[in-house]
Amino acid sequence: MNVAVTGATGLIGQRLVAALKDRGDEVTVLSRNAEKATAALGVPAVAWDALAGPAPAEALAGRDAVVHLAGEPVAQRWNDQRKQAILASRETGTRNLVAGLRAADPRPATLVAASGVGFYGNRGDELVDESSPAGDDFLAGVCVRWEREAQAAAELGVRVVHIRTGVVLDKSGGALKTMLPPFKAGVGGPVAGGRQYMPWIHLDDIVALYLAGLDDAAWRGAYNGSAPEPVTNKAFSKALGKALHRPSFAPVPAFAVQLLYGEMSEVVTGGQRAVPSRALAHGYRFRHPDLDEALTSALRA
Repeated sequence: MNVAVTGATGLIGQRLVAALKDRGDEVTVLSRNAEKATAALGVPAVAWDALAGPAPAEALAGRDAVVHLAGEPVAQRWNDQRKQAILASRETGTRNLVAGLRAADPRPATLVAASGVGFYGNRGDELVDESSPAGDDFLAGVCVRWEREAQAAAELGVRVVHIRTGVVLDKSGGALKTMLPPFKAGVGGPVAGGRQYMPWIHLDDIVALYLAGLDDAAWRGAYNGSAPEPVTNKAFSKALGKALHRPSFAPVPAFAVQLLYGEMSEVVTGGQRAVPSRALAHGYRFRHPDLDEALTSALRA
């Protein structure tokens, strides 16, 4: 398979590109800094600023599929400027990618696009799957508009898959990397009471879900990129402390998170009890369905 990838230098992108190369696929990366991307990933890269205009048609023409991962990091203190950057990188960036697909000849047959479990908003302990409606907070609105722009590719005859990604477990990046220092120091613990659910997933599985979306023509629409058993923040904290052989009882009050992250704290103090109903229905078998084993693996990798 010949695949074009955006956002390839991020946590998921790096591992996905490696997995595609390992199985013999040809990979082309679209990146703001093509030279840096080529050096980091060892694959050809084409320069593209996702906000500046359509993706270069020549980088997409003749490819079998595109994986779209590019987006401004959500995990930062929000203000109006950063919220606009988070939205624009996804809405405008995806619109510009689809514009590139429209001009590509021959056009890729498949687009597997990132989204997030933030689509559902803060749902407490309500069980949510891909049939559940969108939430009404900022991040949910971003995800709705993100997916709408990607779905426009279906009008071009492209098969579109949305992967609504949860908390990805890998010690080298993402939420787990941020959590490790306090937990290793023995001062980690539940956040804001710890009752909110965390839809977690091992990096191996989120990459495998993207590959399944590429390979299986039956995959269309949204899929939750989360393990079958979401856990509360309190249970996750206990499991992480166990994996590190450290205590994990020091509570982090909600006001401390709000001081640190501002409005973004709602992502940490809220959550979604999201389950991957559609992936399971398609026969996907998780490599790391158990949290204790997944954390041990993620910390060892």
